[in-house]
Amino acid sequence: MVIAKDSVVTLSYTLSDDEGKLLEASDPAVSYLHGGYDGIFPLVEETLEGQTDGFTCTVTMDPEDAFGEYDESLMRVEPRNLFPPQVKLGMQFEGQPEGAEHDETILYTVTDITDDKVVVDGNHPLVGKTLVFACTVLGVRPATQEELHHGHVHGEHGHHH
Repeated sequence: MVIAKDSVVTLSYTLSDDEGKLLEASDPAVSYLHGGYDGIFPLVEETLEGQTDGFTCTVTMDPEDAFGEYDESLMRVEPRNLFPPQVKLGMQFEGQPEGAEHDETILYTVTDITDDKVVVDGNHPLVGKTLVFACTVLGVRPATQEELHHGHVHGEHGHHH
């Protein structure tokens, strides 16, 4: 089967920085719904379009094709008393960015702690980096109606989140 809109693609991949440092690897393989459902980087999806099982590729993505450029407005300094006593560097909290809609949340990471303030950053850890995505297509199948309705792949035995 050819990779096209509304197909489920299963692949193994590695994600590295532009200096070759491995950042992430699929273990086990991952599956995504192909065709603009935001399940994979758009540039990778574009590269996979029209390919078949067994296809391998390496896609180098500039920051704008991956996690974007650093956004200073996503860094916030908050009063220490808004956080639990055991707050530590690297902890993550969901929160709303300035001026966000009521249901919009992002993940903030604690980057600094003082006696009276906590600095949190809502930028993705890989923001501003050139990334290299290498993958092998392990399978392609048509998406089920349920997957298309929900906009994502379901597990072997039905709907799982």
